[in-house]
Amino acid sequence: MATAEMERIVLVRHIDGAPSPDDFRVERLPIPELAEGQFLARNHYVSCDPGTRSRLSPGASYAPPLAPGAPVDGFCVGEVIASRNERFAVGERLAMSGWASHVVSNGRGYCVKLPDLGVPESLFIGVLGIPGMTSWFGLKRVAALQAGERVLVTSAAGPVGATAGQLARLWGASEVIGIAGGADKCAWVKDVAGFTACLDYKAPDFEAQFAALAAPGFDVMFDNVGNAMIDRALPHMKLRGRIVVSGQVADYNTPVDQVPGLKHTREFIAKRLRMEGLVVFDDLPGFAAAQAELAALIRAGQLVYREEVFEGLASLPEAFCGLFTGASFGRRVVRV
Repeated sequence: MATAEMERIVLVRHIDGAPSPDDFRVERLPIPELAEGQFLARNHYVSCDPGTRSRLSPGASYAPPLAPGAPVDGFCVGEVIASRNERFAVGERLAMSGWASHVVSNGRGYCVKLPDLGVPESLFIGVLGIPGMTSWFGLKRVAALQAGERVLVTSAAGPVGATAGQLARLWGASEVIGIAGGADKCAWVKDVAGFTACLDYKAPDFEAQFAALAAPGFDVMFDNVGNAMIDRALPHMKLRGRIVVSGQVADYNTPVDQVPGLKHTREFIAKRLRMEGLVVFDDLPGFAAAQAELAALIRAGQLVYREEVFEGLASLPEAFCGLFTGASFGRRVVRV
């Protein structure tokens, strides 16, 4: 193979607090010769995921932290352009991991062939990727959502929250209440995504609005934000309510000793509540069937999504950092 170059994003230093673009750098290096059993894929899209933040500082998470100088993980979709692996043919499209222009792989780890489901390729790192799978299995397996139940979804304009709320409605929830940041996001959540209502947490009367809408209680809370929002909802959960801990975007940049605690824990006893987190790779064997059903809903116009597309790998750090400032509105992806 010729000495063509690839680009990748590496971590400059461990991050304390909110990330900034200068915590990352673009590294250029030659594409290596393929060994037997390897293939080379050229990425088309790379995703921005809030959960990546948990690996950019020291300390335990559901995945080990990255060392300074290490390439940053992230989900991507691309096409095999050279192969010495009989299981991966040139031209096949794959979902993989890596903030990079190219991936050299032996097919181990997260490496999934993309089916032809009649939807844009970028959706395999969005509604049909980890965000959509988190919504699907968070509601089905963790929450065990039943028809007629009342659902609260935080970060409702984000890809996980928006998908979860729509699925809850399609699966028979009596009401789906969203929480998002800003009037435009709330309007989209209610008028386009079809939530029953959406509350703007930035509004001066948010607490009063929340108390009024929460009064009937919630059977399921699908939380993407963190402890403060969970603690606010705990007194309003119904008997045998379930809280799905999907993400903690408000807490990722906060030192552990400064993360808000839960004060209303007696609600767990009185109401027999259950709170459970999920790492959606536990559900990997069910991805294909869930993706096929989601794609059918998208093609039928029954499930909507928003994408923010950035151009060029170098734009990835800025796009990622915007996830924590409220600047994002929908799934952020970078077209490589």
